[in-house]
Amino acid sequence: MNKSEKIFVAGHRGLVGSAIIRRLESERFTNVVTRERRELDLLDERAVTDFFANEKPEIVVLAAAKVGGIKANNDYPVEFLLENLRLQSNVISAAHANNVRKLLFLGSSCIYPKHAPQPIREEALLTGPLEPTNDAYAIAKIAGIKLCQAYASEYGENHISAMPTNLYGPHDNFDLGSSHVLPALLRKAHEAKTNGATEIVVWGTGEPRREFLHVDDMADACLFLLANYDSAEIVNVGCGEDITVRDLARLICDVVGFRGEIRFDPSKPDGTPRKLLDTSRVSALGWKPQISLRNGIAATYDWFIEHELGSALSAR
Repeated sequence: MNKSEKIFVAGHRGLVGSAIIRRLESERFTNVVTRERRELDLLDERAVTDFFANEKPEIVVLAAAKVGGIKANNDYPVEFLLENLRLQSNVISAAHANNVRKLLFLGSSCIYPKHAPQPIREEALLTGPLEPTNDAYAIAKIAGIKLCQAYASEYGENHISAMPTNLYGPHDNFDLGSSHVLPALLRKAHEAKTNGATEIVVWGTGEPRREFLHVDDMADACLFLLANYDSAEIVNVGCGEDITVRDLARLICDVVGFRGEIRFDPSKPDGTPRKLLDTSRVSALGWKPQISLRNGIAATYDWFIEHELGSALSAR
């Protein structure tokens, strides 16, 4: 990659996008383009078309998406489906129309069937039913993958697609009504510790297994793939290890310093029983993660204290 090429990072304020920006800056890329939502609404086809025609980016990283946890996906399936379809279609189509050299589309491990053989290989896509609690989001992401592959097949575009496992880190969503399991547990443990509570309640049985990757490792993988991968075939990005939600809750409570009881509520949904990605494809290319789960959670907790709580206190 030429460090003077114009790179547009869509979704630069989000979890993944902000990590990619940090990595690009640390690697001294000099021509990175971003837009706030108030400056560029990616749901507005005309606005996206005009932006690409004026800016002419050479590389695009599509990290923007409407995302959320089980509750948010259950409550707002229409929004998760329509907004993601519109957003990604607008960006991918405009990239083609304006001769973007390379586009990286970021999907999700939820694209795979609920009962896919573990660890999940890329070939498992569309081989079985999806997890019902987030199928709207998953279908939108599958459509994005297929659109990238269609442009590659029909027009020869260099559109690549990476499927990250569960991500966490700085700029995550810590709202208990819409966040994913790791940041939600981190906030619950912190609030319980701060308020002197004797227990925290965790959705589900605690038995599902999940894989987690620090978002700075994901940003490293994105730059690696932009430089070293040119196939339209999707590629998984993860750490290759998983953990039960029960053990994750214990680990988070240990990092935070909450010593109370962890109680599970089996009346709430578990989601997919297990979701571990087979990362042999990206490993064979020469990439591997560097941040351990404990160290990543500790760093994320430090960021949460400084930024989430710090900004809330300063606003009073």
